[in-house]
Amino acid sequence: MTNSFALALFGYAILAVVFILDKSILTKTLKNPAVYAFYSTIFFIPLFLLSPFFSIPSAANILWATVSGLAFGFALWASFIAFKHGETSHISPFIGAITALATYFFSFLILKGSLNGFQEIGLALLVISSLLISFEKSREHNGFHIGFIWAMLSGVLYALSHVSAKYIYDLYPFVSGLIWTKSTIGLVGLVILLVPNLRRSIFSKKGSVEPKTAAAEKSHTFGIVLSDKILSIVGVLAIQYAIAIGNVTIVNALAGVQYVLMFIFIYLLTKFRPKVFYEYFTKKEVLIQVIAILLAASGLLFLK
Repeated sequence: MTNSFALALFGYAILAVVFILDKSILTKTLKNPAVYAFYSTIFFIPLFLLSPFFSIPSAANILWATVSGLAFGFALWASFIAFKHGETSHISPFIGAITALATYFFSFLILKGSLNGFQEIGLALLVISSLLISFEKSREHNGFHIGFIWAMLSGVLYALSHVSAKYIYDLYPFVSGLIWTKSTIGLVGLVILLVPNLRRSIFSKKGSVEPKTAAAEKSHTFGIVLSDKILSIVGVLAIQYAIAIGNVTIVNALAGVQYVLMFIFIYLLTKFRPKVFYEYFTKKEVLIQVIAILLAASGLLFLK
């Protein structure tokens, strides 16, 4: 459990940075969520070439692996749409809270897993802290809005992906399970490519990067997107391995740490580097976030 705990914390710290970069990219460069979802999923397709060199699951388990990959890819897409409608410091924690709750449900349903009393308290505290952090009062929104509907869908899909991946990890070596559950994420990129209007958006200058962007700035944008994807792979690998060797419900509950770190990073950037990244904060929000951080810290003590 200790190794799983540490790996999950490391992965979520990385993803805290990734989610901030995602929001920045969707705001400043790749403004169409479908286009960004295409670029975020299609590069998983080459993993299919590696699959014959590892354990080949039964037909039924290939279906489970496909469910995991498709759910993860569509969860990404839904989260990008949610980010377009709201601030990442609020949308992301809501996704995490829904993911944690849905994972607990799917884990019981599919894996027959359970938590002890202290772990259930820890899960509850982390979910409450995530919901508190998701409270949004900005210049555009005051409370619940359409972005949270997409965030809810994203959270349920992430949970389904993680639990079905855990099912595969329990049956096959980790690398084999990883290849089969993650290569199928690329199928979402193919789905996007098959939809005519989305395909036009991908290959049109307007649909990808802002047309007035200078060559040097485009190169800078490519560097940011590439860095984001590399960090994303590192974070996802750490979390997937933590899921493989630990309790999937606890690993997903630890996402509360990610959202605490995100709030801290975003608040510091807003205060000291607003040109790099800015979000609107009220004093009430900051107070609520501090309470959420204390709840998250308490929840970690119960889960560890």
